[in-house]
Amino acid sequence: QVQLVESGGASVQAGGSLRLSCTASGHTGNYDYAVGWFRQTPGTEREREFVAVLSWNDRIYVDSVKGRFTISRDDVKNTVYLQMNSLKPDDTGVYYCVATPLLSNRYAYLRPTSYPHWGQGTQVTVSS
Repeated sequence: QVQLVESGGASVQAGGSLRLSCTASGHTGNYDYAVGWFRQTPGTEREREFVAVLSWNDRIYVDSVKGRFTISRDDVKNTVYLQMNSLKPDDTGVYYCVATPLLSNRYAYLRPTSYPHWGQGTQVTVSS
């Protein structure tokens, strides 16, 4: 059973930085899993938005965070990180860590339905 636990969410001012952590237990410690992040703005009906994913050495980012966010992993600690710099109010939301076995279609990583494993979420609030 795969379990994901996020931490690191906080309230910051625009331009600030945060580092989210996701510690995984279960099978995800091997390189046959991709681990990533989605976010959702509370109080809206919008679908959870893809943020970033790391599979093997392939990193995919949504356009709005390219150059500002970096996803990385520490296999000794079984932890994935999302370093977020130059934060904007639009980055506000609940950030969810996700994991899935490696997918053959790279674009499938962008869909929330591709991930069978989700963490409980951590709140990030960016004020202007």
